[in-house]
Amino acid sequence: MSKLSFTEHPRNVGETYVEHLGVSWSFARSMFRAGFAALIHGLFPFLFVTTGSSIVKRLNDRMVVNRIRQQSKTTT
Repeated sequence: MSKLSFTEHPRNVGETYVEHLGVSWSFARSMFRAGFAALIHGLFPFLFVTTGSSIVKRLNDRMVVNRIRQQSKTTT
């Protein structure tokens, strides 16, 4: 069993523990909003037609695309 570490993963993604906490909670807030929009959309298909997918696309950009850009900046 590996030793639990509050700093290993944040350090691996270039953040401090507190920075990582803030980013993670920001993602959680957005995911809750997307989930709520999806629930309402299921009941009322004419509401929040693109809200969930727009949030997911924005989160993907923040997490994957921007991280790739940051890694390429640090290696050049």
